[in-house]
Amino acid sequence: MVPLSEPWWKKSVVYQIYPRSFMDSNGDGIGDLQGIISKIPYLQRLGIDVIWLSPIYDSPNDDNGYDIRNYEAIMSEFGTMEDFDQLLEEAKKVGIRIVMDLVVNHTSDEHHWFIESRSSKDSQYRDYYIWREGNGELPPNNWESVFSGSAWEKEKNTNSYYLHLFSKKQPDLNWEHQPLRDDIYKMMSYWLDKGIGGFRMDVINFISKDSKLLDGKVYAGQLYGDGSPYYINGPNIHTYLQEMNAKVLSHYDVMTVGEMPGTSTDEAKIYTDPSNQEVNMIFTFEHMNIDHGPFEKWDIQPFNLVKLKKVLEKWQTALYNKGWNSLYWNNHDQPRVVSRFGCDDEKYREKSAKMLAICLHMLQGTPYIYQGEEFGMTNVKFKSIEDYRDIETLNMYKEKSNQGIPHKEILDSIYAAGRDNARTPMQWSTDGGFSTGTPWINMNPNTPKINAELALEDTSSIFYTYQKLIQLRKEHDIITYGRFQLLLANHVNLFVYKRIFEKQEWLVISNFSKETELLDLSCCKIQDYKFKVIIANYEDIKIEGNTLKVRPYEAFVLSFGRG
Repeated sequence: MVPLSEPWWKKSVVYQIYPRSFMDSNGDGIGDLQGIISKIPYLQRLGIDVIWLSPIYDSPNDDNGYDIRNYEAIMSEFGTMEDFDQLLEEAKKVGIRIVMDLVVNHTSDEHHWFIESRSSKDSQYRDYYIWREGNGELPPNNWESVFSGSAWEKEKNTNSYYLHLFSKKQPDLNWEHQPLRDDIYKMMSYWLDKGIGGFRMDVINFISKDSKLLDGKVYAGQLYGDGSPYYINGPNIHTYLQEMNAKVLSHYDVMTVGEMPGTSTDEAKIYTDPSNQEVNMIFTFEHMNIDHGPFEKWDIQPFNLVKLKKVLEKWQTALYNKGWNSLYWNNHDQPRVVSRFGCDDEKYREKSAKMLAICLHMLQGTPYIYQGEEFGMTNVKFKSIEDYRDIETLNMYKEKSNQGIPHKEILDSIYAAGRDNARTPMQWSTDGGFSTGTPWINMNPNTPKINAELALEDTSSIFYTYQKLIQLRKEHDIITYGRFQLLLANHVNLFVYKRIFEKQEWLVISNFSKETELLDLSCCKIQDYKFKVIIANYEDIKIEGNTLKVRPYEAFVLSFGRG
């Protein structure tokens, strides 16, 4: 039964914009707010409900905006606060909400809080950050930064170390300090009072650290210790999130999604249970880690569909009627899924992109589309390391080069897992269309063949599959409320599942391979083989008797029963 009153975000589809790479309006090679405004009609045509903006705050750009210098100012390269207010208004006119990136695990080292904090041990801002004395000549502990190297940096002025889980220009905030938390809540209210639709919270489950700061385990082949058990889902994380909700979020009708690496389904149920009043949903990373080695993402493993199915089944069933899932294949930190999950991104790019879209969007949760995903943008293979811009990629290249790992081997890892795969400029037209100047990072060489212009002209393109999926979510309650049931869990090529709601059953079938597979419908526990095709990425469905022929990268949804 459909609940009488449900939050608006349960039937919404979110579109993530990485502003630097979306659309440049002034020819400086950098995407900006006016560029986003110019593409509102395009997003309206796609049918999305929410724009999630990666950080647009004032920043020195050590980590492309995730190092914030001033939370209440706009990065000059992106425009002005007047531009933002105009974006908010233009989006509102067509029913699109704007969700901001909330980055409060750390700031830039150029934020005035940190400038004051490092100036003196007696500064009123000293406890806004995590400072410790060294362990003799060594840092306070052996933790490794997410961006390689030590997670500690010595500050000469006070002869102390500060913690930075990311870049040394991104000092971690000390959430144990109440004045710091109060200042963050004031900042959040500033944006919510402007009328934004909520927050995506960057690594929000890192904000509570175990104050003992114990050494982490050093794994074979690693130079530093793994500190994650002491800062992921830390001791006070629920206290902080509940306080944030009580003091800020509960006063607004907004959507919140927490980026939470290393979070289990049991933990996710606590975070997303409405009665706990923490966040509406989280970004899990478990399905994004299935092709990673045990110790780092650069150790690429073969794609394993059976493993992917088991992970997604776990999340779909664990949170059903308890919390809420976010659904995504791509974002600014992930390589392009059409190039990633066992798909041929040349011969079968269009079919596999549609297949991946159908497979994901039929799950329960709020879907997130990353810019360019809707027309099948792919990974990029720059020949020179000089063409890359991502700090994580460049630090990894330097560290592994110093270890004697061959250049080609490192580049192959970057081609598969580097974040710049997602950050090349949006491919608007056959001649690029992103900027009249030189883009801040090179465009993908396949732009003339893969772009929004061509996609819009072709009514059978990937774009229109996404458009239809968005519309189906609004029209059919089974997508929002239906129960998930995985079938053929151990099939190595087919992902088959049901959605079940009241007297309806939908069967979702996706082929993750180049092979044609025969599927006996009796395996799917279907009582009546009469069906209606809801959506498909081939023009017809091949069926003989009760046997379906599932062609390479084919996907379709069949409706059985009434409704």
